[in-house]
Amino acid sequence: MQFLIRVVLVLSAVVFLVPEQSGASIIFRSGKKAEYVPPGEEEISGNSAEIYQIAQSAEKEGNRKRAIRAYKTLVKRHPKDALAPTALYRAAQLQEEVHLYTPAADSYLQLVERYASSAHFDDAIEGQFRVGEIYLNGKKLKVLGIPIASALDRAVTIFANVVRTAPFGTYTARAQFDIGLAREKQGANDAAIQAYQAVVDKFPNEPVAVDAQYQIGYIWFTAAQLGTNDAAAAANAKTAFQDFLFHYPKSEKASQARKNLDILEHKQTNNSYKVAKFYDKQKYYRAAVIYYNEVIRQQPGSEESNQAKKRIDQLRAKFGDAALQPAIPVSQNAKKKADAHEARTAGSGPARPGAPNNEAPLPASESDSSLPPPASLSPDTTTAPEPLLPPPGTSTSAGSDPSNAPGAPASPEASASPAP
Repeated sequence: MQFLIRVVLVLSAVVFLVPEQSGASIIFRSGKKAEYVPPGEEEISGNSAEIYQIAQSAEKEGNRKRAIRAYKTLVKRHPKDALAPTALYRAAQLQEEVHLYTPAADSYLQLVERYASSAHFDDAIEGQFRVGEIYLNGKKLKVLGIPIASALDRAVTIFANVVRTAPFGTYTARAQFDIGLAREKQGANDAAIQAYQAVVDKFPNEPVAVDAQYQIGYIWFTAAQLGTNDAAAAANAKTAFQDFLFHYPKSEKASQARKNLDILEHKQTNNSYKVAKFYDKQKYYRAAVIYYNEVIRQQPGSEESNQAKKRIDQLRAKFGDAALQPAIPVSQNAKKKADAHEARTAGSGPARPGAPNNEAPLPASESDSSLPPPASLSPDTTTAPEPLLPPPGTSTSAGSDPSNAPGAPASPEASASPAP
């Protein structure tokens, strides 16, 4: 009896002392050293069903890395098998879960390109869009270790793939808008306006077209405020905001668009008034009267207009009408030339003018630092669509950079380049 007890105790000790089998493998290859492979890293083989089962088992065990390898192996070895689309989609989902965002986007793209008839097609488009917005909004950048500029480039690539592979999909208009937003954040404003204009042209009935049209105006508006070539930028901004109010008069952004137009009008009037005062101070009264009259024409009833009328009356009483008439009649072409010259020389600083035909260098216009926020990226409860995803975190870009539209007379990027 004592012998049996001793045997049981010995066997129990052996069970506790012998290490548990790890599942690791030692792989021997002809002509090579033995290679240790950690558990779960062994080569995956078998037919499609067997490999799919390996992936499923790895998922249940929480080994997502091995599950991804198995799913990708299935797609590589059996691309035409019925399980391949589902395996590829599940691999993309797992890659996204472990923050492998670029490989996830590539897997989603591979699915929509190779398996367009798959039941997972729309979900893969949504997955691409979701990853694109992660890069666009700068989330997880510390984890990814990716510079912001590179992240924005990746976002543009992903959104462009969404537009290309699903031109009539649920996320297409928003992806096109986000291309513009990414380019605007980069300061690539010519490309930003082109992207926003594509939204307006191709998706005019989509709620995001409201934001796109407003943003076009705001980019030019910023150029008009901060740039040296502000005359052309102001004209483009006015056109864009007028188009916005014509097409979307009930938008919550309509009030801000009207305020922006008022600012542009007042800035133009204020510049004309400064030019008039400059010539007045230099005793070139004929040129001064021309610009005083321009102030009256631009904003009748304004404070500057009232001051301009008062000063014209004073000059007329002192010198008479004849002395204030232009020495040489100014034709329409000459007037256009003078206006163009004014725009070119507005930032060159004051200089003593020549003959009173408005060909003299004009004083520099002051920058207006009281810019309103770009309301185009704020939530618009009257026009915004229901969220396509959990709130992507798109934020207002208060420092929108100027950009250029196709066919515009001047590039806003040449006017100003404020920090994004």
